[in-house]
Amino acid sequence: MDKLVFITGASSGIGQALAWRYHQAGWRLALAARRTDAIEQWARERGLAGNRYTVYGADVANRESIIAAGRTCLAQQGLPDAVIANAGISIGVDTAVREDVDVMARTFATNTVGLAATFHPFVAGMEQRGSGVLVGIASVAGIRGMPGHAAYCASKAAAITYCESLRGELRTRGVKVVTICPGYIDTPLTRRNRYPMPFLMSPEDFAERAFRVIEAGASYRVIPWQMGVVAKLLRLLPNRLFDRALAGRPRKRRQGEG
Repeated sequence: MDKLVFITGASSGIGQALAWRYHQAGWRLALAARRTDAIEQWARERGLAGNRYTVYGADVANRESIIAAGRTCLAQQGLPDAVIANAGISIGVDTAVREDVDVMARTFATNTVGLAATFHPFVAGMEQRGSGVLVGIASVAGIRGMPGHAAYCASKAAAITYCESLRGELRTRGVKVVTICPGYIDTPLTRRNRYPMPFLMSPEDFAERAFRVIEAGASYRVIPWQMGVVAKLLRLLPNRLFDRALAGRPRKRRQGEG
């Protein structure tokens, strides 16, 4: 039987590019997102056969919603060979603004707790089968905190650490956990950024590299590798030098900002 991949955030950007790359490799697709109409339109435009994909409506920020989508996938398509928790949001926050505390809660609900909820329905089955791969799409932003970007950076740092913990838990049970940290990818999530984005990649280029990383079973990878070097250098900087380097850097747009 053809392999099956379950991908969240599949209505645009990285998720959509990953879906197409897996389709090209002959995998069946289980695609989850809030905007199911966008996935269906994309599938029609790409000429995907109806028996090659199934769409699940789910809000990753709502734990019960994404868990229900996973369980429905199990019932309709079977246990996936790979699960890619890709859905994420990125909004600037100002801790002095009350509404932005709610933005931070929603960001963690999507980027961190939602990642765990995406994996949840499939872990026991993969353990029993003794195979499978769980892929957490984190971010290079999780390696060091950027001013005005606290919610996103913190949530992705938590995602990186969560995947590392899960990898240790499942290591002896045949289930691989892969953490991928994208740099800047040209998606709706990044196009409103008002600061330089070095080594900007297309979603398709990222998907090709990510596909190869997942197939190789790598435990952790920054894509592109150049951003990994930058991140390591930033991590090594003493706080006073790091703070000085980022002084005056434009902040991430907050909710409602033009």
